[in-house]
Amino acid sequence: MSVETISILGCGWLGFPLAEPFLNEGYIVKGSTTSKDKLPGFWKVGIKPYELHFNPEPAGDDLADFLEADVLIINIPPKAGKLGDGFHPQQIQAVVNALRQSGAKIPYTIYVSSTSVYPDLNREVVENDVVTPDQAVAPAFVEAEQLILGLENSTVLRFGGLLGYNRIPGRYVAGKKDLTTGSVPVNYIHRDDGIGVIRALVNHPQPGQTFSVVAPEHPTREAVYRKNCDDFGYETPTFAEPSEPSPFKIISPEKLIKTIGYSFQYPDPLAFYYAP
Repeated sequence: MSVETISILGCGWLGFPLAEPFLNEGYIVKGSTTSKDKLPGFWKVGIKPYELHFNPEPAGDDLADFLEADVLIINIPPKAGKLGDGFHPQQIQAVVNALRQSGAKIPYTIYVSSTSVYPDLNREVVENDVVTPDQAVAPAFVEAEQLILGLENSTVLRFGGLLGYNRIPGRYVAGKKDLTTGSVPVNYIHRDDGIGVIRALVNHPQPGQTFSVVAPEHPTREAVYRKNCDDFGYETPTFAEPSEPSPFKIISPEKLIKTIGYSFQYPDPLAFYYAP
């Protein structure tokens, strides 16, 4: 597959830094945002900017032009709440409809989903543990995944908790008392590895596949929180034994590792790079 143009739908905390290596490698990169204020920053680094909204129907700049690409990376954060769980699948359906209506035939599509689809099975979980919405904790995600997999040549990436740089888990629990989930293993992924996985798949597409994207090591939440608080001077939270064992899941990235031979820059969440 010859790639010249990459469109990133949702060019935010993950998508914007994802564009940089593609630009450095000579690709044309198109990026979308819902914030008009961000458009000058896109131009500045060389991203062709588009202001696009999916509410759930598309609005904003020329969507058909945005969809003229060799690779489409869909990274729209799901917003449920008052909008309801069905809102995100409706957004993804609108993207699929736009692709079909525009006549754009994108050779390869990557959709960023979430490991929140997996239930707490108190064991290691793999991709085949959740294939249909009724198996998922977050059925709407799987509905969206199925819409994307219905396109030709698409891959679903179920990202774990996306961390690194200014996203520091210990910051969010600093000073809290009697946390009862300290023994739960984490399923995190560093942003640099998230970018690395997407780049690897652009170079070596895996159409029709679903992958869990998590660091291969799973320390406990307590270990991660204590390490962060020690490293950055946050007030360490206190921990209490729960009345019953906390449910958990350990998400395996083995399928990803074996399929594309990916080597993690940050395999251990206790050694993630942060820049507060």
